[in-house]
Amino acid sequence: MQTLSHSLLRSFAAAMALLAMPSVQAGPKIQHWVADTGARVYFVESRALPMVDIQISFAAGSAYDPADRAGLAALTRSLLEAGTAELDEQTIAERSADIGAQIGGGVDQDRASLTVRTLSSAAERNAAVALAAELLAAPTFPQSVLERERARSIAALREALTQPASLAERSFTAAIFGDHPYGRLSTEASLSSITREDLLRFHRQHYVARGASVAIVGDVSRAEAAVLAERLTKNLPAGEPAAALPAPTQPERRSIRIDHPAAQAHLLLGLPGMARQDPDYFPLLVGNYVLGGGGFVSRLTREVREKRGYAYSVYSYFSPQRVAGPFQIGLQTRGAQAADALAVVEQTLAEFIAAGPTAEELQAARDNLINGFGLRLDSNRKILDHVAMIGFYQLPLDWLDTYPQQVAAVTAEAVRDAFARRVRPEHLVTVIVGGSGDTERTADIGSAQ
Repeated sequence: MQTLSHSLLRSFAAAMALLAMPSVQAGPKIQHWVADTGARVYFVESRALPMVDIQISFAAGSAYDPADRAGLAALTRSLLEAGTAELDEQTIAERSADIGAQIGGGVDQDRASLTVRTLSSAAERNAAVALAAELLAAPTFPQSVLERERARSIAALREALTQPASLAERSFTAAIFGDHPYGRLSTEASLSSITREDLLRFHRQHYVARGASVAIVGDVSRAEAAVLAERLTKNLPAGEPAAALPAPTQPERRSIRIDHPAAQAHLLLGLPGMARQDPDYFPLLVGNYVLGGGGFVSRLTREVREKRGYAYSVYSYFSPQRVAGPFQIGLQTRGAQAADALAVVEQTLAEFIAAGPTAEELQAARDNLINGFGLRLDSNRKILDHVAMIGFYQLPLDWLDTYPQQVAAVTAEAVRDAFARRVRPEHLVTVIVGGSGDTERTADIGSAQ
């Protein structure tokens, strides 16, 4: 009996020791190789469901629009599923439904992507991949569909330009990025000038095998994943990876005021922040949670909403991209109190940059980010999003594994240092749109430009 007790105690002690050790692998195992076509492939085997999720990404976002063709990248991506030499739009939709596949995707400033979700059984999987490969390699961009989507885009743009939130976002983007490709915004003129030949040329240049990043997550082996990646990219032109984007220039400090009859004023503050591979990524991530990324526990919420009732919500975030994406603070408030709310935001930001987080704030931020990390990986689709991001931006394959340790290692000094260098008041742009309809508005709150 004594021997058994000692054995149990040793087993218990060993189990406790293992629990006390930091996790050595927080994320799924990512396998990576380069296909014969030149495409970079990132694969996670997951047998929990009989499904396969795939995302093929290209450096074909709006940053690659020609200066006089803003909107070209978005139209090119949206028309990928509008027809091929063999299939019209209706047939593509019917075939996708027949094989039970979900085909989608999107476009942002850096990348355009096509996603596929299919059953892992061979017949359905092969049919879905064959359809996706045809859409990627042989779109015809029918003129009639181009005219329809152009009209839809122009109608959406006209509607957006009546909304103060859209006006603020467009003005903010243009102001902080200037002539940088991230600052290009579609207009009626740019959309109207885009031709079918432009779409074909853009597709030929940017949807190329050597620039493709293929993420695959699901119920297939590595050998099967290699076949899928090869089929998806073998008919693409070989091409070359896209040229690097220039780093944005930090703007001069300025305030932009746009009148709008809305009673609510929309306030945005910010500047170009950080890139995906930025060495300050984790200090800025953790620090921003304290400043305005942590919702109801953030400093901005406490100062602007809870203490003064200036806004229902206020936020801040960094949007890391291929090169520095925006750092942005945003809120809505009544026109009459916009100046006061803006002063509180600027004071809160200044105090945070000067002093950084308290020990309690820092610990709470690290705990929340680490403990909530698992929820960001609790489905194949979420894993696919992360694997696709890691692949496209060529982050380390153990990025998901080391995320908790990187967050845990952030110190208050590192946060102060990163914010002081990256969020400099002399470059801060402020945009205020609306508030004119607030009958209690008594004073101007910025210089109109």
